Amino acid sequence: MDYYLPLLYIGFLLFGLLFGSFLNVVIYRLPIMLERAWNRQARVQLGLDETKEDKQTFNLAYPPSHCPHCKREIKPWSNIPLLSFLLQKGRCVQCGNPIPWRYPLVELITGVLFVIAFWHFGWTWNVLAAVLFTLFLIPIIFIDARTQLLPDILTLPLLWLGLLFNISDLFVSLSDAVLGAVVGYVSLWSLYQLFKLLTGKEGMGFGDFKLLSALGAWFGVISLPIIALLASVIGLIFAVILNIRKGQAMPFGPCLAIAGWIMLIFNTPIMRFVEWWVIGKA
Repeated sequence: MDYYLPLLYIGFLLFGLLFGSFLNVVIYRLPIMLERAWNRQARVQLGLDETKEDKQTFNLAYPPSHCPHCKREIKPWSNIPLLSFLLQKGRCVQCGNPIPWRYPLVELITGVLFVIAFWHFGWTWNVLAAVLFTLFLIPIIFIDARTQLLPDILTLPLLWLGLLFNISDLFVSLSDAVLGAVVGYVSLWSLYQLFKLLTGKEGMGFGDFKLLSALGAWFGVISLPIIALLASVIGLIFAVILNIRKGQAMPFGPCLAIAGWIMLIFNTPIMRFVEWWVIGKA
């Protein structure tokens, strides 16, 4: 096993890069697909005719990948994850315009997180769960950051996967996972209602409730205060770095997602620290 270990690390990195390339498609196209579906449903309800856009096929597989500037199709040899970006010096080979940094960044992040997951869990069922967990969290982070939208098509399957994996107590017991899912949703929903009652404003979206519910399904009810605290600290750091001013909207989903991934890797030492802290203060 030790002999093949470097190859396994390389394999996880390469698979991460490949999946990261697909996640770029999800991040860009899923919000557009949802918006078109909502507009189509609205026109049906209002009895309006289909538009040209309604008749066009647009999904994760079609149309083929193309340059956002010149709209020309990207050839397979120009679409190799990370490598093509480096060889082309970050520019489209056909029009010369710069390729957005988000594309290689998502690929690199996915590859690195896959490697970290394998390093932490080894060749176990946990690493499969960690990979799936990562594949949902990355588009959640980038989509919410770009559009302030947390699609149900990502948050709800993440919740069901958490419950499914914990049937065999993979991270926590099933009862703890169910309780975590319920408390995760209700806690943010209650905070939302209280904030709206006091200020007349909406402090967060319903997608945040579902995301915290999903994280509760993965790591149990005890993890929820820790995840919320981590997410708040991460949000504060982002607010300082990005110079977010008072009253300016800032998505909370990416902060929750990052906190959830930290919990995935550092669950045991975090829980031991909390136990030591509670016992020490008792």
